[in-house]
Amino acid sequence: MTGANRGIGAAIAQGLAERGMTVVVGARDAASGERTAQRLGGRAVPLDVTDDGSVRDAVAHVQQWYGRLDILVNNAGIAGGGVGQLAGDVDLAVMRTVFDTNLFGVVRLTEAFLPLLRKADGARVINVSSGTGSLTWQSDPGHAFASTGVALAYPASKAALNMLTVLYAKALAADGIAVNAVAPGATATDFTAALGLSLERTAEQGAAIAVHLATVPAGPTGVFLQDDGPVPW
Repeated sequence: MTGANRGIGAAIAQGLAERGMTVVVGARDAASGERTAQRLGGRAVPLDVTDDGSVRDAVAHVQQWYGRLDILVNNAGIAGGGVGQLAGDVDLAVMRTVFDTNLFGVVRLTEAFLPLLRKADGARVINVSSGTGSLTWQSDPGHAFASTGVALAYPASKAALNMLTVLYAKALAADGIAVNAVAPGATATDFTAALGLSLERTAEQGAAIAVHLATVPAGPTGVFLQDDGPVPW
C-alpha cells in the first residue's frame, strides 16, 4: 500500500497486519517505511507514485516476493498547501502537483499492479478518497464542505478519484477485482496538522472502513463508504 509509513496509511497497515496479512509498506521515505514494516512484520519498498521507475521497481519486488497482490490500497495523497488554490488565484503548477499524486499516481500504480492483482483470488483495490470530494456535499449549502474560500486542488482531485473508482470497478468486475473508495474523515494526523486543524478523531478510527473493505467476505464493488455508511457521490 502507498503512503503506509504514517497517519491513516500506517493505521490501515496496522489493521491489516493484525488480521494476519503480510503488508508491503510503500513510502517515499525509505527509512521510515523500513521501520514501519519491521514493526508490522512486513516488507518495505521505496515508492514514489509520481515516478514510473519507482512504481516499476515496487511491482518487481512484489512479483519476486509473492507472485501476486491480494489488496492494493492507494492511500498516498497531498493537499498542495494553501497557496495558489483559491478560485481567481489558481496556480496550475500546484494543481498539477496535487493531481499527479492524488489521481495520476493512482492510475499509474493500479495499472502497473493489475497483472499481479489478476493472479489473486478476489483481489481488491481500495482508494482512500475524502468526503470533500463528494459533489453532493459540496453543492449542499447546509453542509460544512460547501463553505466558501476552499482550496480547489485537493477536493477536485478526490472527486476525480471517485469517478476513477467507479470506472475501474466496472472495468475489472469480470476479473473478480473489487474497487472501492473510502472517506476516512478528518483525523488527527500530520496531514491535517499541517492544515492547521486540531482534531480528536484518531487515525485508527479513520482507517477502520478501509480495513473493513479489505477483509470483509464477499465485499461490494464500486461504492464510496465511510465508517457509518455510504458517502453520496
